[in-house]
Amino acid sequence: MKHFIDPKLLERLSVGPLAPYMRAYLARIESDGFAPSSVPCQAYAIARFSRWLNQQTIQPKDLDEAIVRRFLQRDHGVIHRPEPETIRRLLLILRDNGIAAAKRPVPLNAIQRCVEEYKNYLVKQRGISDSSLPNYLVYAELFLGDRFGDRQPTFEKLRPQDATEFVRVHTAMLSRSRAKLLITAMRSFFRYLLNQGRISIDLSRCVLPVAVWSISTVPKFLPRETVERLLTHQDQKTALGRRNYAILLLLARLGLRAGEVVKLNLEDIDWEQGVIRICRKAGRWTMLPLPVDVGTVIADYLRSSRPQCSSRRVFVRHNAPVRGFAHTITVSSIVRRALLRAGIDSPRTGAHLLRHALAVDLLRTGASLAEIGDVLGHRSPNTTAIYAKVDLGALRTIAIPWPGGVQ
Repeated sequence: MKHFIDPKLLERLSVGPLAPYMRAYLARIESDGFAPSSVPCQAYAIARFSRWLNQQTIQPKDLDEAIVRRFLQRDHGVIHRPEPETIRRLLLILRDNGIAAAKRPVPLNAIQRCVEEYKNYLVKQRGISDSSLPNYLVYAELFLGDRFGDRQPTFEKLRPQDATEFVRVHTAMLSRSRAKLLITAMRSFFRYLLNQGRISIDLSRCVLPVAVWSISTVPKFLPRETVERLLTHQDQKTALGRRNYAILLLLARLGLRAGEVVKLNLEDIDWEQGVIRICRKAGRWTMLPLPVDVGTVIADYLRSSRPQCSSRRVFVRHNAPVRGFAHTITVSSIVRRALLRAGIDSPRTGAHLLRHALAVDLLRTGASLAEIGDVLGHRSPNTTAIYAKVDLGALRTIAIPWPGGVQ
């Protein structure tokens, strides 16, 4: 830690009741990838907090959010940087080490308790991913709030018209894709209530589907030459650029979802066998061959460009705290910026764009729909079948002539 902070400064700032924990804090931020230049300001902030605790006769074991808030608001209208981030990080570290008491849970009302139970069911019984959970929970809570307000839910009083009226009102305010999510969420919630014995009628049958036809549109994708142009324009001169290039290659060559890139761990790559283990939806695992060009780029990133940290994720933030991506939005943002850099105008800009591009390219080079489904990790053949619409050559062979001939 000598290179991380001047020992004399550390000794001078180790004051008050937080003095015994200063080294633990510094060790944590060092492992999180904070630059040494940021350390003195954080150490001074902890020293000020420690002196304030001493004046208030507050011990570290009694720390909570309310006490932190009192300290940060001691000078009305003044924000002392970087106190807010530093003190909140310190509180988490003290809790991790069993010094400060765990965060007191906020009491839930009746509806929130029901939604929390539903959440546990989705995670433990259905295997719903963290990124998909909000799509289910938000509409369940909205329905219960509309129907029962602040009262204790009486599920036995629910009737089919409650379900149909909720869907009718709220789908009218949503786009088709969001309306489809609402329908899926409500059917799931009503099946859950039936499974738990809270209702005796299967209300999911009262939730009619939204008219979003699976064959009405063609998947949005980029031609192969455009994908290569996208990759060619990616900056590989910086550590961040090499990380993003490796991510783009994974998306383009293996068709991974953004969430699958986020969850990829170091141990998921078998370098000797040349395979990569992918965590699919619902916690399913599949093995895919690792193309030589993709493996070479990832290995180069890991050897020379990935920041040192304790995270097992392959791809991590390059700004402190250094850890794995918090959300799939980061991966989609990397694709969006790469499209702008390459001057590519596309109606879709997320990570799924490259997934669609790979599927279409495989289809046009002779791969079967079953083989494409295996690469993309589809559980249902119907999901892969949407790509048959882009194979115009094959469709022409089965097209029925228009009565009377072409006009």
